[in-house]
Amino acid sequence: MKTSAFVLHAAVMSKPLVYTDKGNGPVLVFVHGFCESKSIWNAFTQTLTSSYRVVCVDLPGFGESQLDQDTVSMEWFADEFHKLIKLLNIPGFVYIGHSLGGYVGLAYAEKYPAFLKGLCLFHSTAYADSEERKTNRNKTIAFIHKYGADLFTQSFIEPLFLLQNRQLFKNEIAELKAIAKQASEKGIIATTEAMRDRPDRAHILQTTKVPALLIGGRNDATIPIQKLKELANLSPMITLAEIDACGHMGMYEQKEKTLGVLQSFLHTCIN
Repeated sequence: MKTSAFVLHAAVMSKPLVYTDKGNGPVLVFVHGFCESKSIWNAFTQTLTSSYRVVCVDLPGFGESQLDQDTVSMEWFADEFHKLIKLLNIPGFVYIGHSLGGYVGLAYAEKYPAFLKGLCLFHSTAYADSEERKTNRNKTIAFIHKYGADLFTQSFIEPLFLLQNRQLFKNEIAELKAIAKQASEKGIIATTEAMRDRPDRAHILQTTKVPALLIGGRNDATIPIQKLKELANLSPMITLAEIDACGHMGMYEQKEKTLGVLQSFLHTCIN
């Protein structure tokens, strides 16, 4: 089995983009969420590399990838990501994005649809932020300016888990807090602004030509399951998986269930 980790140099990307590339077969690309890194997919990668080539990426400003500018957008992330796809000479792949990673995936689907064989929004949505959500984003930015990124990241992670799951996954929460500390203040603020300002992309799901999977936690306070049910009704190409006893972090809270749903979905994408 091929196993490798690479850095794309600044001549190719705006700043070095770090990713892992493991296994052989049809290509899956995993993109993490806000203040996360490629390592959140480690348990999935261990299973999936027996049948697939799995690429996991650190978005600029998170994990080991650096960010060299103050303003970004979902479209910019999609363009940077596409440079990686071209460099790796990947003609087609299934995209799996958690939360922020799903927002980037929708922007990618809008700009580069010919490369997608499937799209999974893992605790993510195609809707734009509500006015209430935009206000909360602005509060986050103001908090970071006043108190710093470290205090924000250490308080941000735990509420992503369902309350009843937090003690059970206390070690994983501690690891995620350590990962969040890697994120740059510049990256956190710029990405918060980009999430706040992203457009509604429900039309991308409504017109998709490839299978789409929505994975949602029934108890997710960040991405309400009712909103995902609305999106699932937009097209017969969309499948919704509702995960019980799960908040926003299904790859931890319900690893076996979410992995099983994803594996079934992959069979519909790759013949």
